[in-house]
Amino acid sequence: MLKNLIELDIKNFIFSSTAAVYGIPDKVPVKETAPLNPINPYGRSKAMVEQILQDISYAHGLRYVSLRYFNVAGADPEGKIGQAYRESTHLITRALKAAKGEIPYIEIYGTDYPTPDGTCIRDYIHVSDLIDAHLIALNYLLDNGQDDVFNCGYGHGYSVREVIYAVKKVTGVDFKVIETYIRPGDPHKLVADSSKIKEKLNWKPQYDDLEFIIKTAWQWEKTYKS
Repeated sequence: MLKNLIELDIKNFIFSSTAAVYGIPDKVPVKETAPLNPINPYGRSKAMVEQILQDISYAHGLRYVSLRYFNVAGADPEGKIGQAYRESTHLITRALKAAKGEIPYIEIYGTDYPTPDGTCIRDYIHVSDLIDAHLIALNYLLDNGQDDVFNCGYGHGYSVREVIYAVKKVTGVDFKVIETYIRPGDPHKLVADSSKIKEKLNWKPQYDDLEFIIKTAWQWEKTYKS
């Protein structure tokens, strides 16, 4: 695909990268300058493409922005589009499916992490704010911006227990929760340092509210037929 872009003389490219390129970071919130140490094939593949983009930019002048997504969640506030995976692994989506009765329970993988309630903490970003990040990144490139990488997150996180509690509160359904084993390779805390995209691209997230994120996802989930 990138070869075709060069042949077609396309000069700007936005890449959907991921926080998984960091693996288990030494410092949290994690900055874009942190070492890349992916621990799964998904993260490794994204890190590889970031390296390829650097090489192609140097060789052919393709300018790019890599947006490293943290945990994308929520749905269009107007309910027109949302997550539509048949076998979703996302915590909020699975919790909502448990509330709908589509799955019998939600699992908590590990309860003795070094966090306040013992469960993993993640930085959840509403999909609409992520879309806005893409638009401002595109404008940045069209205004002759240089190659760069930006974290896309809110800079704070919620634990698995906090998310489940919020889903129960929003839906009004006390679905079943099972505590089970720790999954190998899960960092106990993964939160973005998003100061760079805010300062350099003037990104101003509008939906930094866990209950709002869940409400939009719930609105979509109630109408979506899996």
